[in-house]
Amino acid sequence: MNRPLDRGERASRPTPYPLEGVVSWNMNTTCNYRCSYCTQRFVDDRRQRAKDVDAFVAGLVGLPGDWEVKLSGGEPFRHPGFLDAVAAMVAGGLRVSVVTNFSDSLERLLRFAELTASRPGVLSASLHLEYADVGEFLTKAVAVQAAHAGSFNVTCVATRDVLPRLGELQRRFGEEGVRLKVQPEKQDRDVIEYTGDERTQLVALGGHNATGRVAPSFAGLPCWAGARSFILDHEGHAWRCYPARRQRTEYLGNLLDGTLLLHESARLCQYAYCNCTVPQERGMMNVSLGRDAQAPSAP
Repeated sequence: MNRPLDRGERASRPTPYPLEGVVSWNMNTTCNYRCSYCTQRFVDDRRQRAKDVDAFVAGLVGLPGDWEVKLSGGEPFRHPGFLDAVAAMVAGGLRVSVVTNFSDSLERLLRFAELTASRPGVLSASLHLEYADVGEFLTKAVAVQAAHAGSFNVTCVATRDVLPRLGELQRRFGEEGVRLKVQPEKQDRDVIEYTGDERTQLVALGGHNATGRVAPSFAGLPCWAGARSFILDHEGHAWRCYPARRQRTEYLGNLLDGTLLLHESARLCQYAYCNCTVPQERGMMNVSLGRDAQAPSAP
């Protein structure tokens, strides 16, 4: 009988090879919101977008193996070719997901659900309380969730002003069958220094995207990012993960000029804080072995 692996042995072994890879394509920086906590406010020009969409689609369809494309921005629905790009990717055999501020019309949101019905991905709707009316947002969420064949969830940033409201909002959304996940606030691209009581509240709400942690860290653990997931910007540049793009490290090349080169295997995470939802939720790292970078220090 094989003995169970100890923690050190498990930490050195990658999770099984992900059969479906995931590209997180930030296809534009354009957004109709200007949230006070938005990490995109660091972008010099909020009017940038992918221009040669056909070339992007061809490059994505040509990736080896099966892939999901997770569209985000900015606000991806503001890209003038958004729905056409979705249709083209689906026709090319890609699974398509989206992260949206949910401000577009119900008609266009339902059109996205219709276009992706043959191979649905994730539709993640961001509730920005500085702009959105909760009642209207929830009504739209119920309608879109009913029409979308894939996974649907709502996220909300836990600013200090919003944090006391999130428990009631989770209950209200839950009564309608809609999952509401929380995301810690980031300033200067890192999670703010929450107090001990605030951390306790955040963990009770599920932590960052239901990880049970405020600032997840997987430093030193194997991760398939760079091999079976990567970040793509509106110019075709690719990085291993979001922390890599933020720090301008682990550049993978450009999808459009043929220089993109993915890793062949899992590699160790180099970052003290991981805000990459995809590797965590798609089994690309052993999340049980991670830690919380904002957990109170042991006495």
